[in-house]
Amino acid sequence: MTDNITGKTIIITGASSGMGAATARHLAEKGAAVVLGARCTDRIDALAAEITAAGGKAIAVATDVTKREDLQRLVDAAIATYGRIDVIINNAGVMPLSPLERVKVDEWDQMIDVNLKGVLYGVAAALPPMIAQKSGHIINVASVAGHKLFGGSAVYSATKFAVRALSEGLRQEMAPHNIRTTILSPGAVKTELLDHISEKDVQQANQDYVGQVGVPAETLARLVAFAINEPEDVGINEILFRPTAQEL
Repeated sequence: MTDNITGKTIIITGASSGMGAATARHLAEKGAAVVLGARCTDRIDALAAEITAAGGKAIAVATDVTKREDLQRLVDAAIATYGRIDVIINNAGVMPLSPLERVKVDEWDQMIDVNLKGVLYGVAAALPPMIAQKSGHIINVASVAGHKLFGGSAVYSATKFAVRALSEGLRQEMAPHNIRTTILSPGAVKTELLDHISEKDVQQANQDYVGQVGVPAETLARLVAFAINEPEDVGINEILFRPTAQEL
């Protein structure tokens, strides 16, 4: 089987918990050098120490994806430490679901800033070095909510539909530069994402559902590895996955 992960430098945003942390551990075990970005510096510092103690390679860089300069610093740190970047996984996201009629405008702004602009800032920072080296892989985490809507998801879904549109445009434009693009759209996954929901009735309904059918964060980590591990002349453009028991 192709080994296209060992020795690669891989940046992961939202790496402090959930799918980001699981992906960092999984890729480090497969021989990648991982560069961890998140606002929770104590968590990513501890994760980097854990990976290093196990014989892997990892550094942690405080990163707020709503700040373009933070994404640039994250990419610069990866290049300064490991000489190049091979993959960026734009994973950071928030999901404060609510019906539109409750007019949670601050939460709408937060989702646009993190889920969409945060991805754009990651792309902006990663593209110049990838184009210069004529190789790279950009993985953007969308959602099943980027394919269909459900109760309270209108703005969240709008950001994830936008991530998918952005990623397809990126795929087309980057083909001449030998840069691969992958959209990962998870269904119900057991993470801390539901903690962001401030509307208690909405939160409870989603926690109950995900608690029943959700799959662990490691599921996404394995699919990330699959997309990266394919030979360089193969682009896994989109992966949509759900728990087998998920109907939505």
